[in-house]
Amino acid sequence: MNPVEIKEGSCPIILAMPHSGTWLPQEIFAGLNEIGQKLRDTDWHIDRLYDGLLPEASIVKANFHRYVIDANRDPEGVSLYPGQNTTTLCPTIDFDGAPIWHAGKEPDMAQVKHRTEQFHAPYHKALRQMIEVTKAKYGFAILYDCHSIRSEAPFLFEGVLPVLNIGTNDSKSCSSEIEKLVTEACADSSFSQVLNGRFKGGWTTRYYGNPSVDVHAIQMELTQAAYMQETDPWAYLPERAETLRQTLQTLLLNLRNFDDVSNHEASA
Repeated sequence: MNPVEIKEGSCPIILAMPHSGTWLPQEIFAGLNEIGQKLRDTDWHIDRLYDGLLPEASIVKANFHRYVIDANRDPEGVSLYPGQNTTTLCPTIDFDGAPIWHAGKEPDMAQVKHRTEQFHAPYHKALRQMIEVTKAKYGFAILYDCHSIRSEAPFLFEGVLPVLNIGTNDSKSCSSEIEKLVTEACADSSFSQVLNGRFKGGWTTRYYGNPSVDVHAIQMELTQAAYMQETDPWAYLPERAETLRQTLQTLLLNLRNFDDVSNHEASA
């Protein structure tokens, strides 16, 4: 299977999906224990949730599961949240802190290097190229990083997450105008929201987001209870999802219209 799925769109918005893939090479899947093989930490149904909301958006999606390697982690293994519980580049535990590999099957340094080259690097090569193409066409690019997580995960955070968790690396990864478009769309919804709370944006948001060169990045971490069943079999719930889809569509359309109110001009 191709590790990355790419669709070039016709607007400045790029939807990145690093954690919705469920494919693992058989030899890697076999090394996972019973907990790991459930793939519980998947960003379940993200592609379905966003499907059709902004048809002209570009999409870069990782088909491989985050237990192979996490495409939203620093390839050097540097923690995104020093001092807080989190998972690593090649995770060895799940979001409850439970081991996910059979004893002795945890990825070693050589395997991490191999997976970085075979999976992490191609995903980010595709993302970089899409950003470059988009910026060349429209004069700027907006990278919208699509994520979801269960609403309660005590190992990672206390209490219940808001439904809409907006991450802009403490307002450094996008312009204030774009951040305002996102936060206003969320505030106008019926859902709870927070800006730069527990999730400030992962490596993708922090690495690519640079408003000074007209590349804006936002991470949206959604709580899965807003659109699906958070327990096995993690079923998508269309009627519940529809209200959230309406909010997300409004948000994306606001971003899509940013070029109509900005001073950016596409380079001919």
